[in-house]
Amino acid sequence: MLIAFSITPLGVGDSVGDLVAEAVRVVRESGLPNRTDAMFTTVEGEWDEVMAVVKRAVDAVAQQAPRVSVVLKADVRPGVTDALTGKVDRIEARLAEG
Repeated sequence: MLIAFSITPLGVGDSVGDLVAEAVRVVRESGLPNRTDAMFTTVEGEWDEVMAVVKRAVDAVAQQAPRVSVVLKADVRPGVTDALTGKVDRIEARLAEG
C-alpha cells in the first residue's frame, strides 16, 4: 500500500520546518520506500508497517508540539509492489508517447 501523509505541528509558531524534518527523518530511518515533496511524504509497505511509521513520525513531532494535525491518503492494493515509482514511470511513459 501507499500512504501519503502530511504532519503539521500546531502551537509552535510560524516556523515548523525543524519539526517536519524530524517526522521525515523517522520515515527515512524506517527503511521503507518513501518520497517527500512540498506537500506530502509517501511511504510504501504493508498496512501495519506503514501505519507504524506514520505513528512514530506523529509521536516525534508531538514530543515538541502541543498539538499535531495529520492529513493521510491511502492506496490499498494487495499484491502490488514498487507502486511508489511504478505509477510515476507509467505516466512518464505515456507522456513520452506523445
